[in-house]
Parts: sequence; C-alpha cells; structure tokens
Amino acid sequence: MSNEITNNTPDVSVIIPVHNESGAIVTLIEEIEAALSGFGYEIIVVDDCSKDDTLEVLQNAKASHPNLKVFSHIKNAGQSRAIYSGLQFAKAPLVGVLDGDGQNDPVDFPKMLRILTAPDAPKKLAMVQGMRLKRQDSNAKKYASKIANAVRQKLLNDGAIDSGCGIKIIRKEVFDTLPYFDHMHRYMAALVKQAGFETQFIEVHHRPRETGQSKYTNIGRLVAALTDLIGVIWLGTRRKNPEGVKEV
Repeated sequence: MSNEITNNTPDVSVIIPVHNESGAIVTLIEEIEAALSGFGYEIIVVDDCSKDDTLEVLQNAKASHPNLKVFSHIKNAGQSRAIYSGLQFAKAPLVGVLDGDGQNDPVDFPKMLRILTAPDAPKKLAMVQGMRLKRQDSNAKKYASKIANAVRQKLLNDGAIDSGCGIKIIRKEVFDTLPYFDHMHRYMAALVKQAGFETQFIEVHHRPRETGQSKYTNIGRLVAALTDLIGVIWLGTRRKNPEGVKEV
C-alpha cells in the first residue's frame, strides 16, 4: 500500500465528525497522516455546524493537506449523521472512523487495517473496533458507560464491551447496508452482527481531552441509549439475511 492515491481510489477513507473542535482537529489530521504513511488514504472531515472557528481552520488546512476533504452540514444533525454524510463521499473499500476531539489515537489504525485485511482473516469479518480499557475520562463518565455497556451487551449480545469507543475500521460495502438512525455509531457492532457479519475488538490507546468539551451529559446519553436500544432490538427482529445472492 502507498500513500499515493491511484486512479482516485485510496486504500482507506478516514471519516472524522466534528463540532466545535478547532483546537484539536489540525493536530489530529497530522497524526492520521503520520499513522497512515505507506497507505493510500483520504481524510474526510464533516463539520456539524460548529459555532467556533472549526470550519475556517479546516478550510485553511486544505492548502497543506492534499488528502483532506472538508464537508459541512447546513443544519446541525449530530455525530452519527456527520459520519453517515462522510460515508457518502468515501471512495475507499475500507472506512475508518474516529472522534474529532483527539482522544482516539490514530496510531491504532495500521494494526486495525492489518487485522481486517489479513489473508487468514475470518471470511465474515467486516469491522475492527477499539476498546478503551484504559479510558482517560472522569470517573462519573466511566461509571455511567460501564452500566450502559453491561445492559446493552446483555440485551444485544454483540460482543461490544465498549460500544462508545469512536475508533474503528469497517468494510464500506457492509457499512452502506446498515440502517441509519441518530446515535447509530454507538451500535455498530450490533448492526454489523444483524447484517450477518462479524466484528473483532482490540485494545486501543485513549487520551485525555485537551481542548473543547464533551457534547453529551450522562443523563442525556442515558435517555438516548434507552430509546436506541429498543430500536436496535426491533431492527434485529425484522432484518432478514439471505447470506448473499447468486445468479442461476
């Protein structure tokens, strides 16, 4: 793999949803470029109507980062919609996703790519997702997430012990088939499983937030999670998987 994009088709498209992350985004872009040196890549940043100067910072960054593409929502629509919007412009067969706050470390991307593309990888492996086993967040946030993950894992049985981890690599052809809804990024493993594919989980680095502030509160996250959980369970009962189609 090479960082030269041949025939406009990179090896991996990295999507970053951002909202008020002007202090972190350029450093994160530079870290992705360093981590993916040797790969063909594009970086797609989707600004979800930031109120600070994030969009201006991104527009200025394009001059010195040729593999960077910047898109902006006209109306604020949330993190999942920003990821999904970026997916519409992704050209690579593999899609990487990570949060725009800088807490996810792009250094984990190469390992994820090697696992997903290994010759001996399971045939149905469609996604490699991170697990923040040494999470750098407040005790309140970690405790709330621990409870939420235990409940959702009990009900969904998708193997995800850290569903909120933002860094992952997924096959685009599978991602394209997943149903979109707000907060879907927290249920990717369950959705991949419902589609008939598998996810592998690996420990990844996690860093303290150095700029900006969290977009969610524990109460707000809990209310959304309860509603989403019911919806994902319903989707699982309604989805039928033919396990492929062949011409006869």
